[in-house]
Amino acid sequence: MPRTTPPRPADVPTLFPELAPLARTAVRLHPRAGSPTAADSSIGGPLLWPADEPWPTCPDHDAPWHHGVAPDDVRLQRRILAEAWARPRAEGADLLTPEERVIVDRASISGRARIPQEGPVPMIPVVQLYASDVPALPGPAGTDLLQVLWCPFDHDEDYLPAVELYWRASSDVTDPLTAAPQPSVIGSDNYLPEPCVLHPETVTEYPAPHELPEDLAERIEAWEEGQSSKNLDDPNDPDDLDDVTVVDYQYDLSVAPGCKLGGHAPWSFSDPFPMTCPECGSDVRPLLTIDGTEWDGGSGSWRPVEDADYTGLHFLGPACATHLNIGRSYNLQLYVCTASPDHPHVQNMQ
Repeated sequence: MPRTTPPRPADVPTLFPELAPLARTAVRLHPRAGSPTAADSSIGGPLLWPADEPWPTCPDHDAPWHHGVAPDDVRLQRRILAEAWARPRAEGADLLTPEERVIVDRASISGRARIPQEGPVPMIPVVQLYASDVPALPGPAGTDLLQVLWCPFDHDEDYLPAVELYWRASSDVTDPLTAAPQPSVIGSDNYLPEPCVLHPETVTEYPAPHELPEDLAERIEAWEEGQSSKNLDDPNDPDDLDDVTVVDYQYDLSVAPGCKLGGHAPWSFSDPFPMTCPECGSDVRPLLTIDGTEWDGGSGSWRPVEDADYTGLHFLGPACATHLNIGRSYNLQLYVCTASPDHPHVQNMQ
């Protein structure tokens, strides 16, 4: 089933013509739980990987033991919790049975243990994109497939996984790997994606407020405040604010939430800062944003039309199908060099 973003609640370039030349296209990936194969674009699915090419491992996590949780326990925990939240229970009754509680606790942060790992930790498949599904996919000449893997442990002070990007021509993979190596232990359940099929959709984005000229950002803020004053029955009654629907530029009109290709950077808790290619010093551009939530309370206007009828718990619904969580519900952005996509990528969390 395709996913369709509702029309934006205001026409941005009509309100602020200066934004028109700043528009960019982005491809919302709309991951949903499924059973992708190596022939599919996916998040958390198997990769089309040559059988004779070594599977990437993390050089920083090469030890006989690591402190973490077992991936199988994490997946079992998720299934148990989903079933528990779905079943009826009496008021005041425990969500889990004692037996379920043991399993759930074992896969939680508090249940992390020293688990044996034979050799370096294998990296985890995170994203696979075929140009046939996402025609806007950039890449080196002759390639039509992007594969993203990461180490399932935090690295250094960034509190982010180490990411590797692979570009390849899918037609060159004539003898694909049938079963990828799996880590015995991962540092966090937040870095283990559930298998999801993708439903790519092209949308138009505008820069986050942080990237706009100060004068324009101030005029947009004044426009937002003006909506409140116009819709209030009594401007002196603060209770009326609860009933006012305001179109917010940052959350409704600028950068699409969720996993996406291209577009604008979703700056949030920090102001934009210069980023350049570590190899040649050229500018970099957004390639991929990996977000654990496709929409939330602030960005609900981006919720696809096809998901409008979902009324269950948000963290168990389509918005959170990947089960990923970057930092404190932030997102991971990957940037590539504008001079050469072969150069090392840059990553940032916002």
